[in-house]
Amino acid sequence: MASPTITAHPRHKATCRALWIEKANHCVLKESAVESINGDEVFVRTLYSGISRGTESLVFKGAVPQEEFDRMRGPHMEGDFSFPVKYGYSAVGTVEAGPEELVGKTVFCLHPHQNFFVTTKDMISVLPDNLPPARAVLAANMETALNIVWDARIQPGDRVAVFGGGVVGTLISNLSGRIPGTETVLVDMNAKRRAHAQAMGIRFVEASGLDGEFDVLINASASGAALADAIQHAGVEARIVEASWYGDKSVTIPLGGTFHSKRLSLISSQVGSIPASRKARWTFSRRMAKALELLHDDRVDHLISGETAFTDLAIDYPRILSSQDTLCHRIVYE
Repeated sequence: MASPTITAHPRHKATCRALWIEKANHCVLKESAVESINGDEVFVRTLYSGISRGTESLVFKGAVPQEEFDRMRGPHMEGDFSFPVKYGYSAVGTVEAGPEELVGKTVFCLHPHQNFFVTTKDMISVLPDNLPPARAVLAANMETALNIVWDARIQPGDRVAVFGGGVVGTLISNLSGRIPGTETVLVDMNAKRRAHAQAMGIRFVEASGLDGEFDVLINASASGAALADAIQHAGVEARIVEASWYGDKSVTIPLGGTFHSKRLSLISSQVGSIPASRKARWTFSRRMAKALELLHDDRVDHLISGETAFTDLAIDYPRILSSQDTLCHRIVYE
């Protein structure tokens, strides 16, 4: 599609295409108007976006509980979780119009799957030098992993078990492994996850083979069985972090046995809030800048499990979300 003409006239509009989920398990590409830019706004042409399988599959299935509708709204989301809804939060593009210092910059934005869009300059993050734009689709996942590591309070020398070898779980293991002296193991029931873990220098164990006790245990698998396994392998006064979101699904937590005698701590971690111990110094923009910086690691490219052209996204989206082999699926825009 040819680049639209953008003027400063407030009544001027351009047409874009975006992925909309019209009802549970059904999506389409729809055209809509984008207002012209004014003041501190920027016009961004999308290069890539990334599918976050865990959260997006819950949205696609209509499994977001009504009481969570407001808290789960993403930046630039349109519609509602009761459908139709435009959802997603990992877009990388080029600023084609806006403040002079930003024009031509490659940026990351928490935005749904859309071929171009207008937003304010405070909603974008300029990519650091030498960070490949195609890799930057992992920024939202890295930001989540960073926040989880903060909540987990991992210290040098800790034995850490991370349950769930998806994108976020693997990135948590990647960050934990960078802390001096820390022994980190990634645990998953799917033996196929061993390949990308080992390619990233992360020790991998199938769930049935996990042995020993750990200081910090993180569940990023969206599995109640994995959470129970974490409790079983927790050492005395260990910290257990539940990083999964289950949507409208309930899980059983085994609080009997040694849970109380071991004085275990069980907390949740959610990227929508910065941990209290850091709120005085860290803003969301600073956290995102650090997440982008942490992507200067060629090994994380192993988390890109496939690519789809944006024009084919509505057809491929259900298959991408349903496949257990999907890690981060990258959407390529022309």
